[in-house]
Amino acid sequence: MSLFRPSETRGSATVEQIGIILMLAMLLAVLGAAYLAGAGDRPGHGLGTRIANRIACGPREPGVCRQHPTVSAYGWDLARAVRWLAPDPTSVTRPGGVLLGPVDFRYCQRPGCAVPAGDDRLTTSNRRLTLFTEVRRLKASEGWTIKYWFYRPSIGWELVERKAGPEEIQAASGTRVLLQDSPRLVPLEILPGRNHYDLPAGDEPPWRWKVRPVYGGWST
Repeated sequence: MSLFRPSETRGSATVEQIGIILMLAMLLAVLGAAYLAGAGDRPGHGLGTRIANRIACGPREPGVCRQHPTVSAYGWDLARAVRWLAPDPTSVTRPGGVLLGPVDFRYCQRPGCAVPAGDDRLTTSNRRLTLFTEVRRLKASEGWTIKYWFYRPSIGWELVERKAGPEEIQAASGTRVLLQDSPRLVPLEILPGRNHYDLPAGDEPPWRWKVRPVYGGWST
């Protein structure tokens, strides 16, 4: 006598399928709610970024992957001063009345993705407000010149300079340097391929071929 019962087997499979469908529906509902309510990155964006960073940093010392790029470029003391002296990521009105904030030219080269969202962190296209940095040691006296480069698509580049001497270095000694800080600071000295990016006509970076690379950070 056979113990195989087709009807019972089919019924069991149907229950399992319903359970899987319900689980997927719940997962999609949670992701949808997070997307609608979240004011920051898109769901899954953080995980994707962490995975990409681990792939990129894998061959190098793990500590480099966890610290801010300005620390890798300038060392801790100067990185704190670069953050402490950083100007606000101000927006500029484009002809036609559209406000444009400073963005990362590697990912945003159109005015439509540079419209600020009003929170001093993101644009309406979920792009981080970004300043590019360049540090040079002063020859005549102790200290450094810190250059902050603003890029706004179709408007071009703006330069803001700060001076960092022993007093500024001391004043910034308690400043935290975090990856999530706003605006994002990107050191040109260690930016891979910085001289070879194509930008729209009129947006040519004035620093191209003029930035001196640094290795291991400035000594203070």
